[in-house]
Amino acid sequence: MSDLLTRRTRLLGPNVPTFYDTPVHIVKGEGVWLWDADGRKYLDCYNNVPHVGHCHPKVVDAIARQATTLNTHTRYLHEGILDYAERLTAKFSHDLSQMIMVCTGSEANDIALRIAQAVTGKTGFIATDNTYHGNTTAVSQLSTRRPPIGGYPDHIRLVPAPDTVRPVGGTHDGQADAFAENVAHAIRELEVAGHGFAGLMLCPTFANEGFPALSPGFLDPTVKVIRQAGGLILCDEVQPGFGRIGTHWWGHEWLGFAPDVVTLGKPMANGHPCAALITRPDLMKTFRDAFGYFNTFGGNPVSCAAALATLDVVEEEDLITKARNVGEYALERLHSISHPLKAEARGLGLFFGLEFVNDDGTPATDFTARVVEAMRENDVLLNRIGRHMNTLKMRPPMPFSKDNADLAMDILDHVLATTPYD
Repeated sequence: MSDLLTRRTRLLGPNVPTFYDTPVHIVKGEGVWLWDADGRKYLDCYNNVPHVGHCHPKVVDAIARQATTLNTHTRYLHEGILDYAERLTAKFSHDLSQMIMVCTGSEANDIALRIAQAVTGKTGFIATDNTYHGNTTAVSQLSTRRPPIGGYPDHIRLVPAPDTVRPVGGTHDGQADAFAENVAHAIRELEVAGHGFAGLMLCPTFANEGFPALSPGFLDPTVKVIRQAGGLILCDEVQPGFGRIGTHWWGHEWLGFAPDVVTLGKPMANGHPCAALITRPDLMKTFRDAFGYFNTFGGNPVSCAAALATLDVVEEEDLITKARNVGEYALERLHSISHPLKAEARGLGLFFGLEFVNDDGTPATDFTARVVEAMRENDVLLNRIGRHMNTLKMRPPMPFSKDNADLAMDILDHVLATTPYD
């Protein structure tokens, strides 16, 4: 392991992120399981990239068959991207009927910002103060993991993220209005500064913010503010999309609002580098007229084959219903867990976890980190999320079963009972 880490640093440079104090050297995956180089088997409770399961044979076969026939870019005509666009856009309403395929969610979000600029003629954007939307220069200015060099630019405003343990505005009942007022205040600031307001980018389940326990309709006051200001709603579905929430294909459907642009990423081709943006024809035309955009690898035949096969598996194996049933079961197990530092169990479909708070009300960040490490030592892979990284994050592949949930929760019970917290 030390030789591998040394080689990694020599070839990739310092500070390349890895999970866990002792990184895991993964060599094989199947379904919801991963194996390391020593043959140790782990239950994967974290990875949404292999959406329909690690190395699903139908997706692997689709990639292999297409790769033996043709792989080129979309400046040549091929039917795969059109077949996929028809299948995918049929899952949307609100006239979200046209698609751009790219390779990463970062690229999709970057285009979303440019669409908003082209449509509004303005450059100001709003996001929450505890989020992540990607790695390009433009979207990294919205992300809060590390501030941009020189600080956040003047055309960006970050508003307090919703939170169910410490709600914005001080009360749960008033949080939706308080969030909307903060957005309205940010819009006024952008207008006064001369940037104007182009759009708000958000994840509809506020996943990186710690997936707070919100209810449908939460965003309604904010939507009203944005529409009155003439801005666009840019909806990042990279984490909740493709049925993970268990009740709908998309998080915005569950929350109950109509986005102008939807971005998709990691899960859509089960690990093959593939992402997309979906929008209305009028917005797409304005963008295409303003920018000479193309993407060499976005929408290539192999990516389209992988994405089509992934859609097939979601439908054929009824994975959205399974996500609802297993997610509800797992959340019941989480609710039944008793621990002195447990502040809240919450989740939506196959995205669930526990938040921990110390006796004095401060986030139990160190304890949560110890729990994550102890779970790895007990062969369960998960992680943590939220402003203070004090919420366990469980986001397994969609084939995750009730038996898998029982195994994970039994081990979590053991870990919580044996991990020191004072």
